[in-house]
Amino acid sequence: MNTNKIIEELKRQGKLIGASIAEIKDYPEAGISFKDITPVLQSAELFNKVNTALVELCKCFGKIDLVISPESRGFLFGPVVADRLGVGFAPARKSGKLPRTVIEEPYGKEYGTDMIQIHMDAVAKGQRIIIVDDVLATGGTANAIAKLVERLGGIVAGYVFFIELCYLDGANFLGNHNVLSLVEYK
Repeated sequence: MNTNKIIEELKRQGKLIGASIAEIKDYPEAGISFKDITPVLQSAELFNKVNTALVELCKCFGKIDLVISPESRGFLFGPVVADRLGVGFAPARKSGKLPRTVIEEPYGKEYGTDMIQIHMDAVAKGQRIIIVDDVLATGGTANAIAKLVERLGGIVAGYVFFIELCYLDGANFLGNHNVLSLVEYK
């Protein structure tokens, strides 16, 4: 099966899985429509389907050496995806959470700004990295991680998200061709 057919099938599955995601209006603040994935996490079957689909999306980018995910909800998927791909995992965390020497990058998000860090030794020169997260909103977090990867000499092979809020245009901010998402909100 070619990559386009795989993606097409995964998108079809994503629509079915998406029906289990709860939308919470005006959370965490007015005007935000929060996507609550806990109903998916509470179902072993759905959680397995999501992780299996995310792994298949990652495979569309070819050889991968490492998965990086940001806290906190990215940690629900990134380590599982890395394990299933047979590669390592590196956490991206907010300031002050990593114990060794770090590099950091500021970023904007849907409702504020923050700082993200990874360990200086998280990425080796030439490694192909997939950034995996739960939600693509504005693209700020993923873009900041990509900058850190590139500063360390790594190559961002692609971005894989459980959910994409297409109306916030984050994929274009990341260079659309490297972004794959399972569930899309138009």
